Amino acid sequence: MLKFELVPVTHFQQNCSVVWCSETNQAALIDPGGEPERIMQVVERLKLTVVAIWLTHGHLDHVGASNALAKTLKVDVIGPHKDDEFWLKALPEQSKMMGFAAHDALAPTRWLNDGDTLSLGNLTFSVLHCPGHTPGHVVLFEPNSKMAFVGDVIFAGSVGRTDFPRSNSQQLIDSIREKLWPLGDDVKFVPGHGPMSTFGQERRVNPFVADARFG
Repeated sequence: MLKFELVPVTHFQQNCSVVWCSETNQAALIDPGGEPERIMQVVERLKLTVVAIWLTHGHLDHVGASNALAKTLKVDVIGPHKDDEFWLKALPEQSKMMGFAAHDALAPTRWLNDGDTLSLGNLTFSVLHCPGHTPGHVVLFEPNSKMAFVGDVIFAGSVGRTDFPRSNSQQLIDSIREKLWPLGDDVKFVPGHGPMSTFGQERRVNPFVADARFG
């Protein structure tokens, strides 16, 4: 069974997700954006064995603690899609732009592609490439629990910004409607910031992607 705990980190209150398989206690850290000590406290309290770090996209508030945690835990950093490589190489510049302490560039062990899968104990996550907010953004979906970890693609009542380099608003809308909605209205999702919601709720009321907007 999938279990998870959210750890909002940094002044951006980005949702780092500590996810694990309840049968094996194997865990992954999704989008550890900062405050590695706080994240490690959760891992130690839950007595988890972290086997990987998974990234949805290359923005600093989602990846900032990855280098430190990978070194501490001796695990690989996996994702996002290679189209976000330019963001990860630019982490020193992002640090200045976003008001963070200096960060080194990040080189993942493995890039992710649409249709890939990630194993965690007895769990299997599907990878969906969902560009728009960034060109290499991915969403991670665990079908048995009907849980999606969507980064900054969609939020409760909103969607990701598209005013960054290589963002694309039409791509973002297409990613949501063509990749996420078919997963099912009952799918719950953890966004990169703010509270959880369901795809069905957002199809009804989200002013950017509600079905009513598209006839």
